[in-house]
Amino acid sequence: MENRPEWGTRAGFILAAVGSAIGLGNIWRFPGVAYENGGGSFFIPYLFALLTAGIPLLVMEFTLGHKYRGSAPLTYARLSKKFEWLGWWQVAIAFVISTYYSVIIAWAISYSAFSFNLSWGDDTEGFLFKDYLQAAAPGELGGFAPGVLLPLLIVWIVTLAVLFAGVKKGIERANKIFIPTLVVLFLIIVIRALTLEGAAQGLEAFFKPNWDTIFSGKVWIAAYGQIFFSLSIAFAIMVTYSSYLPKKSDITNNAFITGFGNSAFELLAGIGVFSALGFMAMQQGVPVNEVVTKGIGLAFVVFPQIINEFPAFNGFFGFLFFASLTLAGLTSLISIVETFVAGVQDKFNISRTKAVLAGGGVSAVISLLFATRGGINFLDVADEFINSFGVTLAGFVEVIVVVWVLRQLTDLQKHANQISDIQLGSWWKICLGVVTPIVLGYMMFDKLRAEPYGDGAYTSDFLLYSGWLVAAGALLAGILFSFITWKKETAQLPIDKEVSR
Repeated sequence: MENRPEWGTRAGFILAAVGSAIGLGNIWRFPGVAYENGGGSFFIPYLFALLTAGIPLLVMEFTLGHKYRGSAPLTYARLSKKFEWLGWWQVAIAFVISTYYSVIIAWAISYSAFSFNLSWGDDTEGFLFKDYLQAAAPGELGGFAPGVLLPLLIVWIVTLAVLFAGVKKGIERANKIFIPTLVVLFLIIVIRALTLEGAAQGLEAFFKPNWDTIFSGKVWIAAYGQIFFSLSIAFAIMVTYSSYLPKKSDITNNAFITGFGNSAFELLAGIGVFSALGFMAMQQGVPVNEVVTKGIGLAFVVFPQIINEFPAFNGFFGFLFFASLTLAGLTSLISIVETFVAGVQDKFNISRTKAVLAGGGVSAVISLLFATRGGINFLDVADEFINSFGVTLAGFVEVIVVVWVLRQLTDLQKHANQISDIQLGSWWKICLGVVTPIVLGYMMFDKLRAEPYGDGAYTSDFLLYSGWLVAAGALLAGILFSFITWKKETAQLPIDKEVSR
């Protein structure tokens, strides 16, 4: 008889899965990606990518976790001992992401406080890099950035406290609070942004379709890339979360709700962001395209500028925006850390408390590297390489292994169909067997042939040890951990948990 923790309710699982998917990228990446790739016309390849890659991959990972009842390493070990390393590789990728993702959440906490008296002043870029981060040259540590340490400590206290409490009392309960709060806060921001002068011009820029781009392969790859990275696929999260599902769970329906829930929030973010950008463009007397940006620049440079221009309650709306970033980041970070907590707990058969201290504690210590004055450069490069040559490559390998090497689609299809209202048909097999590997393979090829990252801002040595070696190190760690022997009773799939009817 297995004693694996379970979600208390279906809503708890869905909120946790949606919370993992909704992260910083939904707010600061999607609007810019959509605008750059055709505006309104981008939603056609985006929806196509969601239906042919995003949701099929979610279904596959939900089914793997539910059927094999383990963290990613244990799931792959039960699937085939030869491919346990794949699960550990994905866990290692999640570990790396947790070390710097936590620091960005710490910035958001700081900016929540800065909002009340607009501490960033008029030169928001100078404030971020010179006053707050005190950024050093690439390759230099330069000591700690004092303003980052306290909020980083808060981030880890909250994250580890939630994980100590467990799946039902910790992760589920936290997401039942964080996700509704996030949606309410962001709705207030969007409603206010829609009433600003210039909002209509911003929305026109966001939604106006450029039909000439619809036949561009670059645009379609951008759509698949956005879906792939947005849904927390291929770095162990969804496999781990679904392993806590009760025996009777509608896997396919859950995947559709998670996928469309994530996309709905991305659309909401796009409306809010471009309404605000339209307001900023009108205030400055420039076209919207001159103020569009994404990533850290949008969140911590452009949005403070927008908040400065608000006609009333600047501090309040600034706080709401950065509080939203904080909540979105925390729900994702909790899910990321849970992957290696679960992996360590399964492999070494230790208590949850020890697993959280070991996994989360080590990640928290390493995150201090990114809280240094030179941390922004390490963060920038590590993020690019671990996503491009970690997550993307791991996703490609995962699909090839499950679909083509182990030929598991038929068995997974039967398992999901036995307990799901929406039945999987040939479309699911075609998407995972043909469409997804081709797209992911091309994404990898496109990255490999691209110019060195950073447009000359980083030396080749810096890119080597803070980028390439980080991505390669995650793969090596995965292989090394797979050599550690499982306890026999752990590696076997509990009979009473298999769905056999």
